[in-house]
Amino acid sequence: MKRDRILGIRLPTEAGSEEFPVHAPGAFAKPSRPFTRVALAAAHVVADPLSSREPWLEAAIDWDATIAYRRHLWSWGFGVAEAMDTAQRGMGLDWSSSLELIRRSIDAAKGVPGAHVWSGAGTDDLAGDRLHSLESIAAAYEAQCAAIEKLGGRIIHMASRALAAAAKGPDDYARVYDRVISQLRAPVIIHWLGEMFDPALAGYWGRSDHREAMSVCLGVLERNKEKIEGIKISLLDKHKEIEMRRRLPHGVRMYTGDDFNFAELIVGDSEGHSEALLGIFDAIAPAASHALSALAEGRAEACLETLAPTVPLSRHIFRAPTRFYKTGVVFMAWLNGHQDHFVMVGGQQSARSVLHLAELFRLADAAGLLADPELACHRMKRLLALHGIE
Repeated sequence: MKRDRILGIRLPTEAGSEEFPVHAPGAFAKPSRPFTRVALAAAHVVADPLSSREPWLEAAIDWDATIAYRRHLWSWGFGVAEAMDTAQRGMGLDWSSSLELIRRSIDAAKGVPGAHVWSGAGTDDLAGDRLHSLESIAAAYEAQCAAIEKLGGRIIHMASRALAAAAKGPDDYARVYDRVISQLRAPVIIHWLGEMFDPALAGYWGRSDHREAMSVCLGVLERNKEKIEGIKISLLDKHKEIEMRRRLPHGVRMYTGDDFNFAELIVGDSEGHSEALLGIFDAIAPAASHALSALAEGRAEACLETLAPTVPLSRHIFRAPTRFYKTGVVFMAWLNGHQDHFVMVGGQQSARSVLHLAELFRLADAAGLLADPELACHRMKRLLALHGIE
């Protein structure tokens, strides 16, 4: 649908600068009925810019703004995947802050019809500067899972840097996963996070080749299928996801974590589809919700058409080094007025260049995702001025 130009802004380019036309936002409607895909948005945290804590050392969170953003996501029909890597888990957000975030999110969801929360359990309370025994790693998983279940939460079993460092082969992964999963009250979502998201997770499942690792992971899923809701894989390779999706044990769902190819994976093919647990949903919630509503009405082409301009935006936000994608997600929230500042836990607002953020602005406009173009332009100009670009 053609959108009118309403404003202009001068944006930097590698060669200098250009006048860029800014358009009216897209017309996205909130859902009138549930989606036919499970859609979980991995949500970011809003930092407290006035905290006296040292940003590289301690997480300072604006709890009210952080929970308000979850309400925004719920209003568009999404569930929330809480305290995941999008919330800077392992990049500024420690376990203590994560558990408080999970508690607040679960409590907030109780007052919102249809809202639900899944929460990440890992081993990030273990010191990262030394090797740990498999016993310690399993115990760390068990303690985090128990803490989340005590709050009434559902578990996303996150990948473990400690396990990646300590495991000598596939059997060690199997031993830890089998032990932890067997004790959970309710079926769990397993998260296989690729090394493009976290270099410390290279060789996960005890194999450097992803397809060999896939076979190890499938063995864990098969042995524990009664306790597994699904698996989210974040490898940014649609062919590997489709291959694994077709090999899953009966009853185990595939949750796409592919922020490059999510549109076609969610719509699926004649042999199946993927559910979704995506960090990009945080940034594109209105468009994604509108698209998923079209899919729920049987209009797959309309779904793909709506998502098409969000894919280049997502690929830009998640471009290498992929682990810095959180900067783009928070930048989008700031441009759209969901927070009053562009400050991040761990000082991660500095992780992307001004040219990267300028291109993000262009692609957000192309996707119709600048909800208030005047505000977005005002904030973009402030950011450029801060960097000496008038």
